[in-house]
Amino acid sequence: MSSSAPNPTSKQPATMVGTTTASPATTAANAAKQQAAAAKMHRRSRTGMSRMDPANKTTKGCFTCRLRRKKCDEGKPACRACKHLGLKCEYKRPMWWSNNEQRRNQKEMIKNIIKRTKLNEKSAQGVSLNPNSPPSLCHSLPTSENYSDGIGCTRAPSVDSQLSLDYNFNHVSTPDFFGHPATMPPPMFAPSFPMPGQFAPYEVDIKTESQMFINDIPTRRDSTISTFSTYQVPPVVGHQFPTENWVQQDYFESRRESFTEEPLDFQVFNFDHQPFSPSHQATIQVEECDQHLLNNFIDNVLRLIFPILEVNQHGSARSDIILPALESNKTFLHCCLSISALHLKATGRVQGEQIDNDIMHHRYATVSELCEALNRDTHHSQILEATLGMTFFQCAVGRPNADLPDIAWHQHFQAATSLIQKLDLPAQLVALNGQTHGQPPFNMTLASWIDILGATMLGKAPHFADTYREKLIASSPSGLSELMGCDDQIMYLISEIACLEALKLEKMDEVQLCAHIKLLGDQISLSEPPHGTVAHAYSATGAIRPKQLSRNMTAVFRLAARIYLCSLVPDFDRTQSSIDNLVRSLCAMMEFIPAGPDGFDRSLVWPILIAGSVSLPTSTFRTMFADRCNRLGDASNFGSFGKAKELLKDVWAVNDAALAKGDKQSVHWRDMMRQKGWDVLLI
Repeated sequence: MSSSAPNPTSKQPATMVGTTTASPATTAANAAKQQAAAAKMHRRSRTGMSRMDPANKTTKGCFTCRLRRKKCDEGKPACRACKHLGLKCEYKRPMWWSNNEQRRNQKEMIKNIIKRTKLNEKSAQGVSLNPNSPPSLCHSLPTSENYSDGIGCTRAPSVDSQLSLDYNFNHVSTPDFFGHPATMPPPMFAPSFPMPGQFAPYEVDIKTESQMFINDIPTRRDSTISTFSTYQVPPVVGHQFPTENWVQQDYFESRRESFTEEPLDFQVFNFDHQPFSPSHQATIQVEECDQHLLNNFIDNVLRLIFPILEVNQHGSARSDIILPALESNKTFLHCCLSISALHLKATGRVQGEQIDNDIMHHRYATVSELCEALNRDTHHSQILEATLGMTFFQCAVGRPNADLPDIAWHQHFQAATSLIQKLDLPAQLVALNGQTHGQPPFNMTLASWIDILGATMLGKAPHFADTYREKLIASSPSGLSELMGCDDQIMYLISEIACLEALKLEKMDEVQLCAHIKLLGDQISLSEPPHGTVAHAYSATGAIRPKQLSRNMTAVFRLAARIYLCSLVPDFDRTQSSIDNLVRSLCAMMEFIPAGPDGFDRSLVWPILIAGSVSLPTSTFRTMFADRCNRLGDASNFGSFGKAKELLKDVWAVNDAALAKGDKQSVHWRDMMRQKGWDVLLI
């Protein structure tokens, strides 16, 4: 949290009225505090929250069950679960509870005990079933590799035979006269971050204060508290467990951790705010009429904005980015409320004049606050996060044919680039070169994603292209993979291609253009991973594997980058077999990207646009895209995905008609955007 932001724990309601008699006021205040505390405990007991009451030091369940997130029967001196497993049942807050590392060690120890208990029970069952059988010649316990306990632990079938990245790019990367090598050289870089552990789920209390004014006179002030949970149970494919059989489920969970991949267990980014603790209560002040907009943003919109970050670091977007900014940054709050209203209109949940008024009211309030803050030339970090929100958040919401006036995204981003320079964020990013676990500034990472892909929307070079070039040479990450899913090196190369396109549009010499295309094509080839890298993103248990998901998404972006590079060739012809092969390869890669409302198609808008714009009427892309749109349902009709879907439909209508007449000239998707009067960010 920036130094100018207020301390959330020090906020007090602004409705206290002074009296001349001290003692009754003090008594009334104490009574009010006790009543509020009692109401809070009642609410928590109804929502199933198990926290300690500071008044009587009692808990809802022992700390061992709370660590395991299991229901506790609160038996004394030990509950049934702890007694059965021989665990230490602690109702008094233990020392390991307050330390994340000790808590993980404690959880691991408990899982080992559960595993040994289950193995012993199995061995005992085997003896009791056949008491006359001779003793085993092997006295060692079964290992995790050969012991199944009725739970399948075989490796998932290899997908290497289904799809390989080791194909001949003489035919699919760039036109023949570039002369790419037939064999792929080894990859130039390796992933920069390890992937241990996973953040524990938690709940956050959101306190909302609203005040009613009549003729500009404050008349009523209300305070409400809502609890938002970050816990989501991952789907389990092929194995169903009774809910009461907690021993078997814990044993299975302890076994599956040995062969599944876990998300990050450390902060990748340097956030402007201090992260919220699980017990933190955020105080977000909104008017009563805007409460539903705030609730909708936190419940429904937030999960659409940073899906890849949520997979890598569960709850990080909520606790490290959104909630602190909503509480301390009024401009950011208005931005999110306008985005929430736009989402309600796009999904059809709310219609009519009022929702349009809500959109425009908060949109105008955001711009007004930004202008005032820029004039004051203070609190640059807060202005930047609100400006980036206005630029990027709309990619998650809104129908293609918006009928409300708005400021173009690149005008917002132009202001953001000035703030980034004032904060010296590019230099901070470059300073991380060579640091293994350096934390890039979050706002700079988000701005880099917008800058690189946004440059392709305009046919211009990215604002910070020199910074990305330095990072490319140093093979240094910027956090783009952890935030958005595509490897940093591929994003840097897309920046280089955008720079080359800008030079081409300025009438660059064709010989030099082709030479640069060949060099960039070679750089893309150097980034090719080893054979068999692409695989299914879900483990055998149905849990998402974030590192594998990033590899798969990077493969899609890499192929889209090749298509983008090929489109710069003079007299580019999308009917060439090499281009069709690239598009078909991208379609094959999409098979490894989870689809549907909970999938990640909406994080691949740019590759889908690039590949779809050059696809032929008979291309497998058309079938693949239609299928994935159907699986997305109505969600495919709004946000950047919905706009790209509408744009591709118009591009196909024009180009397919021209191709039917024998005309190979095709309209560029950027030209079609201009014809439609669109000035949108499709990422």
